Amino acid sequence: MSTTILLLFFFLVIVPSAIMHEYAHGWMADKLGDPTARYAGRLTINPIAHIDPVGTILLPMLMIISNIPFLFAYAKPVPYNPYNLRNPKRDAAWVGVAGPLANLAIAVTVGLMIRFLPPSNFTLLLSIIVYANVLLMVFNLVPIPPLDGSKVLYALLPDSPQMLRFKMLFEQYGVFFLLIFIFFFFQLIVPIISFIYTVITGSESLF
Repeated sequence: MSTTILLLFFFLVIVPSAIMHEYAHGWMADKLGDPTARYAGRLTINPIAHIDPVGTILLPMLMIISNIPFLFAYAKPVPYNPYNLRNPKRDAAWVGVAGPLANLAIAVTVGLMIRFLPPSNFTLLLSIIVYANVLLMVFNLVPIPPLDGSKVLYALLPDSPQMLRFKMLFEQYGVFFLLIFIFFFFQLIVPIISFIYTVITGSESLF
């Protein structure tokens, strides 16, 4: 199977996987007391409600055309109001991890299929589904805003004036730090992605 076909399939996989990721955020927030996503019409798996023209379509297509060695996409973030949550600090972390947990559930479900099927082009495509979802899970758990890992980090930090100032500055410059991470330190999480992929599928990483 050609590399071009595999990349296109990766694109077709990572987009709905990112949508399921965002849906999980909204679902968890709704369960914990915040109906913002439901009122905004985002508590749905209908891709039209979640597609971001830049992050879902343009960015991954440009990465394919530019031969960048990895591919990434994101859906439109699901809105939520932490002040509606029953326990804002704790529940914000649960909302944050809901997206990565959704990707993990998809990866484990498909990975079990791979373990019980003989190697073929079909299992190769299934492997891409696993890898794409593990990639989304691990990347989003990096503790840099606006990624989900930052919400977990904030839940662990003490409530003090110093930490509040840190959070404000971190949020203000988070996108800048994130770009630095993507272009210079992304390879640091590749071994983690490969390890989790191997644990789930029982085979070596595709990349």
